[in-house]
Amino acid sequence: MLDHLEIRTRRLDDCVAFYRQVLEPTGYRLVVDGPKKGFGSNGGRLDFWIVEGEPSIDVHYAFLAADRAAVDRAYVRSGQHGGVQERAPAVLPQIHPHYYAGFAHDPDGRLIEFVSHVPV
Repeated sequence: MLDHLEIRTRRLDDCVAFYRQVLEPTGYRLVVDGPKKGFGSNGGRLDFWIVEGEPSIDVHYAFLAADRAAVDRAYVRSGQHGGVQERAPAVLPQIHPHYYAGFAHDPDGRLIEFVSHVPV
């Protein structure tokens, strides 16, 4: 089980603005706004961090959403706030019957996913 994830960026303001918008539908919010930017969910855990540095590439990570509507909202916001949409939300039955996900790239080009595992 992962405890937290930290990404690096040369575009700190752009990345923080992007993630603030796209993660809001998933329940994440910016909690720590210092040199390191810490995002947490409603449960109080700080498990996603953004810091200045050389961006990692060729990574893929997913954010869990409560339902398909939240996946849709996060995906739409990704295209409105500096990201590049890659694959519109859809059911991916090859993973499992209720796997619903949308894919986008953040301002540094990393592949991010918004996913829900609940039935319609």
